[in-house]
Amino acid sequence: MRRFKLVTLGCKLNQCEAEELGLSLSAKAAYRPCRGGEPADLVVVNTCTVTERAAVQSRQAIRRAIREHPGAFIVVTGCLAETDPETLRAIPGVGRVVGRTAKAGLAESLCAAKAEPPQDEGAAAAGRRAGFSSTPAAGDPLAGRTRAFVKIQDGCDAFCSYCIVPYARGPSRSVSPHRVLERIGLLAARGFREVVLTGVHIGRYGLDLTPPRTLAALLEDILGGDFPLRVRLSSIEPLELTERLLEVAVRSGGRVCPHFHIPLQSGDAAILARMRRPYGPADFRGAVAAVRARFPDAAIGADVLVGFPGESDEAFENTFRLIADLPLSYLHVFPFSPRPGTAAFGFDDRIDPAKIRARCGRLRRLGETKRLLFHRGFVGRAIEVLTETRRDPQSGLLRGVSANYLRVRFAGEDAWMNRLARVRITAADSRFLSAALDSPAGSGTRGRSSSA
Repeated sequence: MRRFKLVTLGCKLNQCEAEELGLSLSAKAAYRPCRGGEPADLVVVNTCTVTERAAVQSRQAIRRAIREHPGAFIVVTGCLAETDPETLRAIPGVGRVVGRTAKAGLAESLCAAKAEPPQDEGAAAAGRRAGFSSTPAAGDPLAGRTRAFVKIQDGCDAFCSYCIVPYARGPSRSVSPHRVLERIGLLAARGFREVVLTGVHIGRYGLDLTPPRTLAALLEDILGGDFPLRVRLSSIEPLELTERLLEVAVRSGGRVCPHFHIPLQSGDAAILARMRRPYGPADFRGAVAAVRARFPDAAIGADVLVGFPGESDEAFENTFRLIADLPLSYLHVFPFSPRPGTAAFGFDDRIDPAKIRARCGRLRRLGETKRLLFHRGFVGRAIEVLTETRRDPQSGLLRGVSANYLRVRFAGEDAWMNRLARVRITAADSRFLSAALDSPAGSGTRGRSSSA
């Protein structure tokens, strides 16, 4: 049996797609994952191009795979393979570049090949296959993991002026509710205790289906399936965090995790308009307030894009003040990266890189302060955490994640792995919380993940 290795860069959706590919390769008994440091016969590099740095890292990962696995067949896929395939084909040692339209059939074509597949079969198949795979695969899913990603949507129709993703992933497409439920049922049956619903723009879920659906309706379907696991949402836009969606989460009794990642990008109205974002600072403030009113202990995160062309000192201060004033739990801060093919690439009022670095530093320090305050609010309290199946490599302690995204370390036996444990928080820093085992919570996940 031939050995494969998957190298994944970028977002949770890329991770989800790599997981599905690995499952399909294993299920067809044509390949098995590499163990330890053994060489691979096949390496698939799933690339990212959301920023220039991500594109550079993707090319570095390709060259590293070629060096570390001499003789392996190297397949490159992902967003960079869609937006810059010629550069990737020119890298010596790359056997095949697979774009978006051919990605769905990648596992089947690799397993069917008796010899190395032809170079760039993906380009030849362009227009022949559309969409993406959402069919659950057999085999051992994600050994060593307690949480699994479930892809419910792909693509984006927003065309924000800075973003390359709509060009890399195409228009918004939704997975049918039936297939989502089938996938979740498979993962629950194999022992997963949490699933993360992911996509490029999950708030647009179901609008392309016939009849149209909504993310709130999908959540109700999942909760009605009575699966013994909790459900976490990935990033969701401020205007798509609807009253109905929040009410479904409230009624779930803790099965929908109180964790909401809401992209902000800028707190300045003029910059948001130039970014082609469909909301203003007041809308973001309202979304945060709506979450906090219903879930006092929720983790609320935000993306912030710093140094967008035309971002004056006043515009940046508007962003800083808005974030400082809101009860956010953490920030993801990114510097603006001009991407060829986007509208913002042609804007000529770019910000000095040194100023961008300084602004990023200020916001990251603010984010660390907010995370620390959020963490310290749980010291002395008891919470439920889903214990991971691997110990912390430095301390040897068990690691767990609460429903509201607290990362906790505590002493305990291996028998607690992949189970809910009730722990009492004893200390906190900006990265982790320390805890002592309080009492068992059983092997399911039905109880509310509240703190006491």
